Amino acid sequence: MNIQALETVITDWSGDCLGIGFFSEELTLNSELARLDQNLDGVIQELIKETEFKGKAGEQSCARLVGSGPLRKLVLLGLGLAEEFDLEGLRQTAAIFAKVARTQKATRAAMQLPLKNIDPQQSGQAIAEGIYLALHQDNRFKSDPEAEAAIAYPQQIDLLGLPPQPAALEAAEQICSGVILARELVAAPANIVTPSMLASTADEIAQTHGLTLEVLEREDCAALGMGAFLGVALASDLPPKFIHLTYRPQGIARRKLAIIGKGVTFDSGGLNLKGIGSGIETMKMDMAGSAATLGAAKAIGQLQPDVEVHFIIAAAENMISGHALHPGDILTASNGKTIEINNTDAEGRLTLADALVFAEKLEVDAIVDLATLTGACIVALGNDIAGLWTAEEALAAELKQAAVLAGEKFWQMPLESSYFDGLKSPIADMKNTGPRPGGSITAALFLQQYVEKTPWAHLDIAGPVWAEKEHGYLNAGATGFAVRTLINWIRG
Repeated sequence: MNIQALETVITDWSGDCLGIGFFSEELTLNSELARLDQNLDGVIQELIKETEFKGKAGEQSCARLVGSGPLRKLVLLGLGLAEEFDLEGLRQTAAIFAKVARTQKATRAAMQLPLKNIDPQQSGQAIAEGIYLALHQDNRFKSDPEAEAAIAYPQQIDLLGLPPQPAALEAAEQICSGVILARELVAAPANIVTPSMLASTADEIAQTHGLTLEVLEREDCAALGMGAFLGVALASDLPPKFIHLTYRPQGIARRKLAIIGKGVTFDSGGLNLKGIGSGIETMKMDMAGSAATLGAAKAIGQLQPDVEVHFIIAAAENMISGHALHPGDILTASNGKTIEINNTDAEGRLTLADALVFAEKLEVDAIVDLATLTGACIVALGNDIAGLWTAEEALAAELKQAAVLAGEKFWQMPLESSYFDGLKSPIADMKNTGPRPGGSITAALFLQQYVEKTPWAHLDIAGPVWAEKEHGYLNAGATGFAVRTLINWIRG
């Protein structure tokens, strides 16, 4: 599918599906739309009246046209109040229109959206992101070949009234390729996405986009003292993989960053086995942090910013067997800190602990880890908002700005140091879990013990990585959450 920005006047455009955006307080037709309405025998005003179209955000009214040349479908798109309309509104509106165009099997479609207080270049990228992500369909595991049929439509979408902006539209396609990779990794089952498969995916990114890859095997990790990470992998028949993928710009890097994604490809809970009703059937998603990390790496390899970025994943399965980690065992992480295991289902923080120590040794300017770490974060913030923890307000501000630009929701949570008392152990430096209250906070405090001086932020993305139902450009299932925020942060 091709997307292009055109300064073509709407009355001069030719195609089979046309979308027109209206703010709720501006339903009267300007001179350009009045001419189009006249050419269409008054169908725009008639459609507004007959459907009682109010221009509310997300609203749509459609009419099939007869005798209007190649134009077969007219779609009115509600934008809500002009003062509240932003880049995310553009993405959502573009997604709604793209899905209508696909349903109508339009070959060439176009939309014209009024822009107020939004940069045209940012507008083109946001619209294209909404289109690409809305039209993504994952039919890899379906047997019906006809399921692929809808993918061909539309073949082209024109963005009317925007100046040509090939660089912005190309960037949108590159960014969305990373989001789609993350979606497909999270959506795939654990018998497909294994630690070795994540390593192979990293290798493909490296080979295709010029990154460098280092994969540490079990023996390499043991030599580095990664007892916390390897403890999680004890019971699995699949070998763990410590993945270190590096992007370096051609010139001098203006800064050096590390992103760490939790890569537990299936989480049974270990000997603290997840029971019925615990959501164990969804635990293929427990590697969504690593999926976002690889998705960001794929996009960054194409966008080529002047920033050095280290993408790190400690990939393993958390399974049960005669070799399994026991509750009560003590592990030693690679910084020498000892951990009493009081819950084998709090495994993600163990993998991240050694990854954080590894990242800090790279002497980067900042570290961000992201993980589907706690159900407590979902209890606190719901399914649509991720948690953000950091002691560095400048880093928090960067991440929040990146998230707003991406249309992804984060809420900064407290690093309440007194809560660390709940992690204290009588026989080791700490336990791996604290009391139930404030569980997402104590998880962040646990991770903080593995960063000495580098600015660091922890993102708990447990809620937003999966959507139960379709909404705008988010199809039901894996969302690819956090990829665009990470990209914006890196590029910023």
